[in-house]
Amino acid sequence: MRESLVRKSDVSSSTPIHAVTEASLPQVLDGLGSAALNWCKVNDFAGKPATSLLVPGADGAAVLFGVEDGGLSHPLALGGLVAGLPEGDYHLAEGFPDPEQAALGFALSTYSFTRYLKNEGKTRRLAVDETVDLDRLGTILDGVQLARDLINTPANDLGPGELSQAVVALFKQHGGTGRIVIGEDLLEENFPMVHAVGKASSRAPRLADFTWGDEAAPKVTLVGKGVIFDTGGLNLKPGSSMALMKKDMGGAANVLGLASMIMASKLPVRLRVIVPCVENAVAGNAFRPGDILSSRKGLTVEIGNTDAEGRLILADALALADEESPEILIDMATLTGAARVALGPDLPPYYTDDEELAEDIAVMAEAAADPLWRMPLWQPYLKYLDSKVADINHINTSGAGFAGSITAALFLSRFVENTGSWVHFDIFGWTPMEKPGKPMGGEAQGIRGLFDVLSERFAGAQ
Repeated sequence: MRESLVRKSDVSSSTPIHAVTEASLPQVLDGLGSAALNWCKVNDFAGKPATSLLVPGADGAAVLFGVEDGGLSHPLALGGLVAGLPEGDYHLAEGFPDPEQAALGFALSTYSFTRYLKNEGKTRRLAVDETVDLDRLGTILDGVQLARDLINTPANDLGPGELSQAVVALFKQHGGTGRIVIGEDLLEENFPMVHAVGKASSRAPRLADFTWGDEAAPKVTLVGKGVIFDTGGLNLKPGSSMALMKKDMGGAANVLGLASMIMASKLPVRLRVIVPCVENAVAGNAFRPGDILSSRKGLTVEIGNTDAEGRLILADALALADEESPEILIDMATLTGAARVALGPDLPPYYTDDEELAEDIAVMAEAAADPLWRMPLWQPYLKYLDSKVADINHINTSGAGFAGSITAALFLSRFVENTGSWVHFDIFGWTPMEKPGKPMGGEAQGIRGLFDVLSERFAGAQ
């Protein structure tokens, strides 16, 4: 996607994209000539917001793109134009509104997952002037592409080993260091729930733990759910629910995308990324409903359903992160269907008790067109996690199935006590229907807004 944005000075010629409204369209057509006017009439193009048309002009072809009087109808609206454009180079005509946001929308929509295709698709580039910060946009696009590529890769080619190696490769690229704890060593090093969830797979479970940056800088720790495929375990999913489970490592993918942005922009933080990597498989040694697991925190956990495995591996990882009291601890996970029932696929909920951080996330996410919605850590619902035989159950035991996303967040909260600020994101990690800036498939959710939050807080600039 980064390659879809270039400087005007680096291309010999490009096709202009004119922003038009229903009111301004006649004036723009006057400058393009009678052929463009006639073509608009034939195609019944009136300049309505988010509509577009490629027209002939006196000096060559041009693209008309409908905007509202106040600017783009949506910050990523220009992305809706990309699929219908022929191959080639384009540029925003003089006066085009919000050029940096328009460029981001354009570039995000050029993404395609071509690893398994012979035809790599059309190449379309947008040439921009010096008002657009290409370095910053490139950093964001690289992070989004990493997240999308990882989610879109099927589990036969992305097992726990490959996912952990993606962490290694990213940190090696930026000079970070770390380690991977594999298989039975998870028990030796006190990650019992990571081991329990992943031990039934022929591909050994593991935990990647990597750091980057000045050790004296503020500590920012990211934890991502890395379930490369979720069968549901012994509580086996039906086929319709299993079809998209290659995306169950979407939390890890998004965490790595955000880490990429942080390291590439050299934010003055000490970054730590922890990713438990497992496959929730079915075998004779799989963990069972009714089992009681020990955890790194020391709490015992009664297993109510093996299909709620993500919060178990996150609990061990969060407990590890919490031991060094980071200033900010962020976890991301494709955790509950309840979040999708409540808010749909496009609006992930987040949970935190830090009011200032919650407000910063809301403001920055909206500004970045990276929507998020705060949900409450409603403490009375902790009673739904009561167990008569262990310290806690990991699922709602009330029998009514209420507040699934909230109770999952409350479960995780029991494993965080020393951190300055903790925030949990229950993401979907997938775009089910293509829209501007968001091709269908694996998706980066929340990380563009979070990158702005962290940049503002630690570098003083977005």
